[in-house]
Amino acid sequence: MTDNGPGIIIFSEFVVVPILMGVIGGWFWQDLRLVTRRLTLYSCANSFLAIALSSVFLGEGVICLIIVSPLIFCFMFAGTMMGKDLYKKKNDTLNVSILVILAVVFVVDTLSKHEYENEVTDTIVVNAPSAIVWKNVVAFKRITAPNQFWLFKIGLPSPVESTVTGYYKGAGRKCIFSNNYVFDEVISTYDPSKNLTFDITKQPKDPEIMNHISLIRGQFLLKDNGNGTTTLIGNSWYRLYVFPVWYYDIWAKSIVRNVHVRVMEHIKELSEE
Repeated sequence: MTDNGPGIIIFSEFVVVPILMGVIGGWFWQDLRLVTRRLTLYSCANSFLAIALSSVFLGEGVICLIIVSPLIFCFMFAGTMMGKDLYKKKNDTLNVSILVILAVVFVVDTLSKHEYENEVTDTIVVNAPSAIVWKNVVAFKRITAPNQFWLFKIGLPSPVESTVTGYYKGAGRKCIFSNNYVFDEVISTYDPSKNLTFDITKQPKDPEIMNHISLIRGQFLLKDNGNGTTTLIGNSWYRLYVFPVWYYDIWAKSIVRNVHVRVMEHIKELSEE
């Protein structure tokens, strides 16, 4: 057993495995004497096959597959080119050494602990006093503006409404997304016109990105600028279950940031009316 827990998809599954698939493909294609352009097409076909099998057997959604596609293709192609060079040299010792290195990386990665949390912060200035902004921060009416973020447009759940059971610390809060997805929250800090912090206690399971990221906490900070305007700061903390982090955190930050933007622009519009 590893410390990864259920749902963790590790670095090796997206890097080492595609490289090995490319190396194996290179072995089968070595007698065809393919040029780089043809090998690129073959790698694309192999990548498409791997992604299609992930959809069938792992139940991954379309958006997840779009996100993972560049990573799979790059390392599949790298493996193919590596295999082409290895088999051309006919250096059995080198070939075995590289395969052993990849196997060691896979084992070490599998047995390693995988934990990653991050925070995203966004800021917007609202042309309204903090007392008015606060009313729309705690709970807000349904968002009717069309989605601008391209992932929202193709089906990734986007925020549409927020409700509360009361205006006090400990009250329940719900952030409702499209597709009727609901995030259950509990208000942990309630400082009127200054700080609303809430812990996310339950989030929907989703075949798309929501199945690979946990939103832990959200926060809105309000700063009265003294001139009738308010600086609204949105913070979100999340935990990733997919690796490598250097690739997937780019997507995670982009998604969380666009959730912020959609909600905060709506709060701004409501407050300035």
